[in-house]
Amino acid sequence: MVIISDDKKLGIRGKDSVTNTVRNPNIKAESIEYDKTFENSIRPKDFDSYIGQCELKETLKIILEAAKKREKPLDHMLFYGPPGLGKTTIAGVIASQMGVDIKITSAPALERPRDIIGILMSLKGGEILFIDEIHRLNKVAEEILYPAMEDFTIDMTTGKSQTAKTLRISIPKFTLIGATTKAGELSSPLRDRFGMMHRLEFYTVDELSSVVKRTAKILDVDITEEGAKAIAKRSRGTPRIANRLVKRVSDFAIVKYDGKIDDIVANESLDILKIDEFGLDTTDRALLNLIINKYDGGPVGVETIAAALSEDVRTIEDVCEPYLLQAGLLQRTPRGRKVSPEGYRHLGLKIPSEQKSLFE
Repeated sequence: MVIISDDKKLGIRGKDSVTNTVRNPNIKAESIEYDKTFENSIRPKDFDSYIGQCELKETLKIILEAAKKREKPLDHMLFYGPPGLGKTTIAGVIASQMGVDIKITSAPALERPRDIIGILMSLKGGEILFIDEIHRLNKVAEEILYPAMEDFTIDMTTGKSQTAKTLRISIPKFTLIGATTKAGELSSPLRDRFGMMHRLEFYTVDELSSVVKRTAKILDVDITEEGAKAIAKRSRGTPRIANRLVKRVSDFAIVKYDGKIDDIVANESLDILKIDEFGLDTTDRALLNLIINKYDGGPVGVETIAAALSEDVRTIEDVCEPYLLQAGLLQRTPRGRKVSPEGYRHLGLKIPSEQKSLFE
């Protein structure tokens, strides 16, 4: 696997920092945002070890088998949905199953035309290019991708003014896999060039319990079925959160208990971390309480919520809201956000009569 790292996140400097790569699959790039080594160590490498997203897996198995029989590269694919559901992981599994390398980058790293051109020209036949947060591609990079995705060519301009010439350069056939949390923000021309689009869904408690047990096994942590389920219930339907909680709970189990995670250890540890039985953390509860206490349950605009919580609007929309909406604790209306009756009940608050009438 070849990883093109986001230089802004990794603090890498150089002539062309976008194309800094990790060529040895045993070497992991360091990240200031989370433990990359841990994340890469638990990523499944095949469909059998990839838990959840059953419908997507069955579809991909057929598509991959057909591509192998045709001896042609895969169609371009777009995966969308809330963060942490395994979009990057499924791209790695696809590359592994096809026996090809994958180059991974993110749209914010592709600031200049030469960034995307350099990556495209370095691709080999059949390779996969994975672009995370693809909805954040700038217009220039997007327009360079159009002929590359459709005709496997790159249009380059040389010279200036009257001597300017346009050259069309052929590149090897490749597969672009895009990932986004906001499919609606992709332009129609880009979205239409993907041969397959699929939304990744939140995980069930049983699926997350399997994820927790698999991660605990990799970490060499003893965990009971009840302990795994206790963690799964507080993981917001998201494997990335489940994996993070396993690591945190295992720390508590080693220091405060006998090293084994059961339901008592899991629940007490997560209570200390202020993650409630619904998976809500301090920020989630603060958001709901803010709307209830200061804005009479809503509706209120997301910009107002973000300012009152001293949070970025994107954090509210991409991190907090998806699960709160999915769980039915929050509702999005044309006039803004409002807390649902389920949200009041979860916080142990009485639903005001005027709010109750709005929802009836």
